[in-house]
Amino acid sequence: MGKRTERTFWDSATMNNDTYFCYYNRLCNIALSMFEWHNLPETIDERFLEMCLFGDGKALFFKDEVTGYLALQFYGTAPLNVYKIPTQRYVFASNGYQNHCDDKNSVIIWNNVTHTNSWLDVDTASRRLYEIQRTIDTNIKAQKTPIMVTAKSENEKMSMKNAYMQYDGNAPFIFTYKDFDPNNIKSLQTQAPYVADVLFNAKKEIWNETLSALGVPVTDRVKRERLLAAEIAGDKAASVAQQFVRLNPRKKACEEINKMFGLDVEVTYRRLDDMALLDYELGVEGMAENIATVSASDIKGKGDKD
Repeated sequence: MGKRTERTFWDSATMNNDTYFCYYNRLCNIALSMFEWHNLPETIDERFLEMCLFGDGKALFFKDEVTGYLALQFYGTAPLNVYKIPTQRYVFASNGYQNHCDDKNSVIIWNNVTHTNSWLDVDTASRRLYEIQRTIDTNIKAQKTPIMVTAKSENEKMSMKNAYMQYDGNAPFIFTYKDFDPNNIKSLQTQAPYVADVLFNAKKEIWNETLSALGVPVTDRVKRERLLAAEIAGDKAASVAQQFVRLNPRKKACEEINKMFGLDVEVTYRRLDDMALLDYELGVEGMAENIATVSASDIKGKGDKD
């Protein structure tokens, strides 16, 4: 009995961890793929640059005497300039590489306006999503699982355990021996209400909120028939505002890099889908008007009469 309980606990713990990392990896990949760098020197890995910004909130662009241009992790020390930016920068890498730079031969690339990472946002959202998803799993499971099954003898107990294992495993047929009396089965039902659909909607809200925080346009709310065009525009404006939070510091770094090293580095947001492209081309007002028109046509197509 103890081994069975212990195995069930560890199976559940494994599923908890797997669910968390499933959402974490999805959001992490999205966050790392948002920007497209142009004209970067061949010695700079765009993926690693974004990983530094995602995890540390900063990266250092400089020119190594042997390798050439690099963008790596670093830590800054005093003295600070008048804007509280460290003038002394110490670069390091996992292979043991180290270097010392300063504000005269290197440029700091910041992840956002507050100079913080995006890891915390993704980690927090992943934990919230995993909690809701595992609650959904438990609620669905509770629709068929009794809380207690009674048996009159030890032999009956073993028979019921074997029968329940087949039931729990969704076996199409449950086999037992001829002396097994199904009338002896008594159980206390959980009577758990079905709330998985409500929880799923809550999970979608958190998912959309997280995507919006990363600057990804969220169009799910367009499907709500009574949603006003102004509300749609508000949602889109929030996504665009979040894009500026991370895009502007990168663009500022590009300006400083080009001025210091005579390069032509640029960074832009990737076009995610047709709706994102529509947002940029029409602007908030045009986008809202277009979505309202599409939504009205969609509603009418569902059978609504004029």
